[in-house]
Amino acid sequence: MTSRRLLPALGFLLLLSGLLVWWLLPRALEPDSSRIAAISAPTPEAVDTRREKNPPAVARSLSAPYEAPASLATELNSPRSDITRDLNFINDLFTNWRINFPHLGHPFGENSEITAALLGENPYRLPLMPRDHPAINAAGELTDRWGTPFLFHALASDRMEIRSAGPDKKFGTADDVRLTPPGIDPPL
Repeated sequence: MTSRRLLPALGFLLLLSGLLVWWLLPRALEPDSSRIAAISAPTPEAVDTRREKNPPAVARSLSAPYEAPASLATELNSPRSDITRDLNFINDLFTNWRINFPHLGHPFGENSEITAALLGENPYRLPLMPRDHPAINAAGELTDRWGTPFLFHALASDRMEIRSAGPDKKFGTADDVRLTPPGIDPPL
């Protein structure tokens, strides 16, 4: 007879614990700046964090200004590099964006809007490159090594085509350079 009295009490406790989990779980999944991954390009003496399952997080306050790690964009437009590597560096910035903001897709808009998002005008105010980078012109656009703003074309939420006008600074000519990341073909 006592087990019949305990059964409703156990059911009530189970219901109460389920409601508690239902109420607490969304709060536990809210963005926390200590969980935001900031991956920078590996240096020869550093470990390649892109291959780690859980890259190190950057602890910071969302209200405090945060300066972007310079290492990912350092070689962009460098004399030691070339335009092909520049396009790959920018593609790495977009990969980093997708890691930090997996539910947002790519930043969107014109070059200046995309650059602003990469500089920290995003939901977490996380800059992925320094504001004073020499590849950013006075209009706030990310430029190629000849000073022409890149063209960005979102092909999918995980693919961004990046175009440079090349040395002649005119799009649609033979010296244009383009990076189109490979995509995953949908199943037949």
